[in-house]
This record gives sequence, structure tokens and C-alpha cells, in this order.
Amino acid sequence: MAEEDTNVYVKEDISNERELEIADAHYDASNLQVLEGLQAVRKRPGMYIATTASPGLHHLVWEIVDNSIDEALAGYCKNIEVTINPGNSITVVDDGRGVPVDIVAKSGLSGVETVYTILHAGGKFGEGGGYKVSGGLHGVGASVVNALSTWMEVTVWRDGGEYFIRFENGGHPVDRLKRVGDSSKRGTKVTFQPDPTIFTETIEYDYDVIKNHMRQMAFLNKGIRITLKDNRLDVPMTDTFYYEGGIKEYVKYINQNKLPVNEDVMYFEGAEDVTFGDGKSIRIYAEIALQWTDSYSSDGVYSFCNNISTKEGGTHVEGLNLALNRVINAYARFKKLLKEGEDNYSTDDCREGLTAVVSVKHPDPQYEGQTKTKLGNSEVRKIVSSIVGDGLRQYLDENPGVASTIVDKIALARKARDAAKIAREKIRKSSLEITTLPGKLADCSSRDPKICELYIVEGNSAGGSAKQGRERKKLSGRAGGY
Repeated sequence: MAEEDTNVYVKEDISNERELEIADAHYDASNLQVLEGLQAVRKRPGMYIATTASPGLHHLVWEIVDNSIDEALAGYCKNIEVTINPGNSITVVDDGRGVPVDIVAKSGLSGVETVYTILHAGGKFGEGGGYKVSGGLHGVGASVVNALSTWMEVTVWRDGGEYFIRFENGGHPVDRLKRVGDSSKRGTKVTFQPDPTIFTETIEYDYDVIKNHMRQMAFLNKGIRITLKDNRLDVPMTDTFYYEGGIKEYVKYINQNKLPVNEDVMYFEGAEDVTFGDGKSIRIYAEIALQWTDSYSSDGVYSFCNNISTKEGGTHVEGLNLALNRVINAYARFKKLLKEGEDNYSTDDCREGLTAVVSVKHPDPQYEGQTKTKLGNSEVRKIVSSIVGDGLRQYLDENPGVASTIVDKIALARKARDAAKIAREKIRKSSLEITTLPGKLADCSSRDPKICELYIVEGNSAGGSAKQGRERKKLSGRAGGY
């Protein structure tokens, strides 16, 4: 006999819910809160890292590593070391220029204290010349990580000295930045302990998650060596990522279990100066790697802006699509692979089996949405289209054998899509032409879908009962057989 369910469920009375939500009629300046320093981050962490679950916990690592990557983009950092310590604190060390240690006029604090305790403070806004391009949260990353940590320690090596500061309880400095010795080294070391009162779900770091992200950063920044260590184990685990070929090696890595159509990964890069209506001029750099394979997917495009993954694409991907369409169709018509009167290949046709990595560096990226998953800068579209168009046209001209194989694959992709479309249309038409239902299905007599229902029952006996008891104008059903 099944155990009796002793749970009691009480439905709450919500009839006066709207009245309960009405705030106090008294509303003046005394009701306004001003959150000082990093209080706002601790109050609403989701606004800055999206979630306090595991993805947000790992995002703390990305923000500190992004600062080191930005030093690499600026041309000063060659080595980054990330360590997961016992207790799940994280240490990130780089050999960049080191965070400035002199006093910032506006804040009255050292550069280190300013960067790690004041939101929207840093060298990544394009005015001071500290960085040409950068990823991260544009001046809030380091301070947000500090705010969401039980403690953080920062060591800076620069100008012949070693400097140290410790923060506790969400970013409060224990003391001012101190010069603790002399050093010929250069760089920054940051260690932080995530706050378990913020990250209540977990503070356990996943080695594989961090490893995959570090590998991706190494692919996107050729020549940068990133070492990951896990010291939580009895025998520490270490992985090192270094790719001289950059995104070309990234494409090969993605395609390692696929058969390539073009053995050598195509690689195109270029930069262009863009001047806007207000006279402001910026330089945009783009690099693209392409390889067609035996895959039947058209979803193999991976796009990035300033090392940030733009999962929803954007103008750089639109530029790639324009170039693929333009160049491949022009080549196919010139070689008579597309006959006169035939429609052009679609973008999906051209992208079938294609693996592509599109990476742009932009001093002032504009993203659609808070999560930076779609690039919106219109000027990027033309730049990527031009770079890919020129490079792909030259490649196809210089490699006619490979070009013919690529176009043949695209042609087969279109034939398959056309055949699938015809099949879907036939099924649709045949379903519309059915006047009586086959087998044990019993149709209802009404043709108004708003008042008709389908009942599916199990077994012949239940099916017979359902048919006999139904109102045939409104109910259709199946007798038996599941």
C-alpha cells in the first residue's frame, strides 16, 4: 500500500495583493538611499556579473584575467599565470606594465586603490591613452571582483619597486598602498577569495571551465603564454596554452575530428582608420580564419570583439556573410558552375560545413544588450566584408582545385535544401488533402479548430469507450494501440 501523502497545501489569499504592493504615500528625500563605494555591487551583484551562481563565480576570474589580456593587447604582456589555490582563492600574475602606483588627482588615492575600489575608474576609456582596445567591464571589473571578495591582495612590480595592498570585507583597504621592497620585475599579481555570503550556491571552481576559457584566450591572442595551475590537488595539475598561429590554430582545434575541404586554413587580416562625423578617428583591426569541412552544419562561425565572445554575432558576422555571398556567387558564375537563370547560393549554402573565427579589435565597441553578446558597430560590417572579400577572392583564384571542391559542396547543400523544401511542401499539401482519418483515428465532424479537441487514449478498450462517449462534433480520438 502506498504511503499516505501527509503534506498539506494551503492556497494563499492573494485577493488584496495589489493593495499590499502599494508603497507608503510619504515619499521624500529621506526615502532615498545613496550607496557609497562598492556597496551597490554587493547589494545588486547580478547587475555586474549577471548571476551569483557558478557562471558568475567564474566570471570573477575572467575579469582579472581580462586586465592581463588587455596588457597583452597593449603590447606589454607575454605571460599570464592563473592558479586555483586551496580554499578556492584565485591568483593571477602577469608580466605587463603593472598597475600605476602614483596618486590619481581626481581620487586622491594611488592608482592601485583607485582601480580596485572605484567603479568606472581605469585606463580603458580611450582618453588617457592607457589602452587602445580592451575587453572586460571597462573600468568596473577589478573593483567588482574586489567588492564580491572576502579579501583581495594586490602586488605590483614597477619602477624598480614592489608595492603591496590588502583589501577585506568587500573592498575595504586594510592600509594604504606600501612600497615593500626593491624589484627589477614588472607586472601585477592579484589574489582574491570569493565571498560565500554572495556566492551562496558554490565557491568551488571548475578546473575544466577555467581551462577551456584560458585556451580560448590563448587562441585569440597569438604569442601569449597562459599557464593554469590547480593547487587544490595532492598532485597539482598544470596546463599551458601557447599558439603562435592564433585563430588559425583555433579553427584547426575546432575541426580536429572533421575532414577538411581546404587543408590549409585560410587567414585574412587587415586594419582601417575610420573617421566619424564629429572628427574622431579610430583604428579597427580584424582577423578572420576559414576552413570548410565535410560537416553539414552552417552554424560554425565563432565571433569575438576585443576577446569577448559575441555569441549572437553582430556586424562583424554580417560582414563575413556579405563577403561569402558576393565572392562565392561571383566565382561560381565566372567559372560557369552556376548556370544562367539559376538563383544565387544563399548564405546558409555558403556557410554549410564552414568553420570560421572572426575576431575584431575596436577602441569603442558598442554592444546590443547588457551581456555583450552581439556587436552593433555599423562600420565593422564594411571592414570585415572588404577584408574577407579581397582575401577569399585571391585564394579561390590561386587555388582552383580547392575552389571547385568548395563550390561543389555549396551546390550540394543547395540541392539538399531544395529537396527538403519540396518534401516539406508535399507533406503539407498531402495533410491538407486528407478528408478521412486512417486506421483507428475517428475524426470530429466540425471543421472549426477552435471547438475541436484531440483525445489520445491507451488500449483498444479505452479507445472504444472514448469513441462511444464523445461528442462527435467537437472530439476526435484514437482507439487503441499505444
